[in-house]
Amino acid sequence: MSLLYKRITLCVADLERSLSIYRDILGFTINYIQPSEKDSFSYPVFNIPNEADLNFATMDSPTQERTFALTEIKGVPLPKQEGIHMTASVIKVDDLAQVISKIKALGLKTTDIKTDENDYATFIEQAFVDFDGHLIVLYQLMEKI
Repeated sequence: MSLLYKRITLCVADLERSLSIYRDILGFTINYIQPSEKDSFSYPVFNIPNEADLNFATMDSPTQERTFALTEIKGVPLPKQEGIHMTASVIKVDDLAQVISKIKALGLKTTDIKTDENDYATFIEQAFVDFDGHLIVLYQLMEKI
């Protein structure tokens, strides 16, 4: 059996605002951005009303093509993502302190930093909630102590 996890897609209210995080701070690069047709698979999959207009952006990481995507939804309000977070995207970064500093400068909520260790690695991690309520966990691998 072959299994490939292709990407995560986050629904967002404002594509440019979201790109200020995922492209400008985290370093994903744009593969393409295009409007979605009204018969797009995204409408039934994400339960989006047909009167909404969609723009779809895929982004590349340094190691994988189209590994991250944003679907901008215009014309209908997005539900508030409050309370218990049901999902998280976990992303490795090279300089957690620098990235979190930029995230905080955008006014986004962050958790406290945590250091953890297992048999294989020591790492630091910290999470933030993006403009649309998506939980993003960032981590940095450290030299084994």
